[in-house]
Amino acid sequence: MKLIPILTEKSLEEAKKGKYTFLVDSDMNKPDVKYVIDTVFKVHTKRVRIISSQGGTKKNSKGIIQKIARRKKAIISLKSGEKIDLFEEKAKGKSKK
Repeated sequence: MKLIPILTEKSLEEAKKGKYTFLVDSDMNKPDVKYVIDTVFKVHTKRVRIISSQGGTKKNSKGIIQKIARRKKAIISLKSGEKIDLFEEKAKGKSKK
């Protein structure tokens, strides 16, 4: 079971709205993802959306062909008032000298 949070600028902005993005195993379905999120983070999920990317091949700058792995992302919406602390940004404070 793989559950890796995706921490990009876009996903952090969505996290402020209550939508959290995770990289999950390619064989997991929506009920599996919902169960894992509910048990690991002790929250109540309202909606689960799954995005699958195929993978394939591409050439790098030297002309070498590289294989791109398949990926599956899950976007989780929580009930109002709940949050996952992994996605919270730390406040940037000014240091006094």
